[in-house]
Amino acid sequence: MCIALLSTAHPSYSLIIIDNRDEYLRRPTSPAGWWPHPASNIIGGRDLARAPHGTWMGVTKEGKVAVLTNYRENTSEQAIGAKSRGAIVCSWLDAPPDQGRSTRDFVQEMVASPTARNVGGFSLLCGYLNEPLAIVSNRSSTMDQIAWVATEHGQTLGLSNTVFDDRSWPKILDGERLVNEAIAAHAQAGEDEDTLIARFLDVLTTNNLPRLSEDATAEDYLPHFRKSIFIPALGRREKFVPPTEKATPLCVESKGGEGTAAGQHDTIDQSFLHGAYGTQQQTVVLVSDSGRVRYFERTLYDNDVKAIPIGRGDRSFEFQVGQCRE
Repeated sequence: MCIALLSTAHPSYSLIIIDNRDEYLRRPTSPAGWWPHPASNIIGGRDLARAPHGTWMGVTKEGKVAVLTNYRENTSEQAIGAKSRGAIVCSWLDAPPDQGRSTRDFVQEMVASPTARNVGGFSLLCGYLNEPLAIVSNRSSTMDQIAWVATEHGQTLGLSNTVFDDRSWPKILDGERLVNEAIAAHAQAGEDEDTLIARFLDVLTTNNLPRLSEDATAEDYLPHFRKSIFIPALGRREKFVPPTEKATPLCVESKGGEGTAAGQHDTIDQSFLHGAYGTQQQTVVLVSDSGRVRYFERTLYDNDVKAIPIGRGDRSFEFQVGQCRE
């Protein structure tokens, strides 16, 4: 149950995106970094549990950005599609620059493509930095159903695990309010960039989740996730069966396409859909009018569900669109 919050309200940054990735904590994930060749123009974390090794959030040296949230389903298994949603993100970020596709071109292709229907429900925020961004769903059937955001200064909005125009989720409303408060306080005090990131991490760590029994699993908490921006580690008492002991992984043979070689099995072992669950990564992306990007990620747990001391899981990158440095 992730959340992304976007704002164009800061006087010093043309675009701000902050994001919590909530996931089963044993699901293999690589931290944010520049991807290997031939996708070395992309920065972001990667999901290693499925063959495409896609991402939930990324930015490119050319200025493309994408953020993905899935739809809440009744169980974790119901949210899994025949292909990885992360490959959809890569189809935007990893398209060859010489193709020259605009955001609108990409969105039109997605709306018309059967590929997007072959994954679990999702919303995708995508586009170019310092241009209007699109929010497209694989439940969108026409271009009239596409929302365009970051179209003017002063916008702050949230996207979580429901349709974009659903204003009933407390975590979305709380997130928008808290982002605006953080921006106003930072601008008024004249604080530095690291302090702004710290303020946004405080927003992303806002916990309004009710406490259930000690034996409650993530599935038990599922109806309550809409209330809380941050999800503490839950379901620690649920027995974890290592993948090597599982006989029935969820396995779908890919027919080729974005991020997956033809005939390669896009599999996920169902053991990764149980056990401890919570907010695993927190990301802050700051963009200036000049195209300078600060990409900050904090990882909270390792793959053995051990809490990482605050600060030790931090990774920070700075680059100018067209250039980069760590």
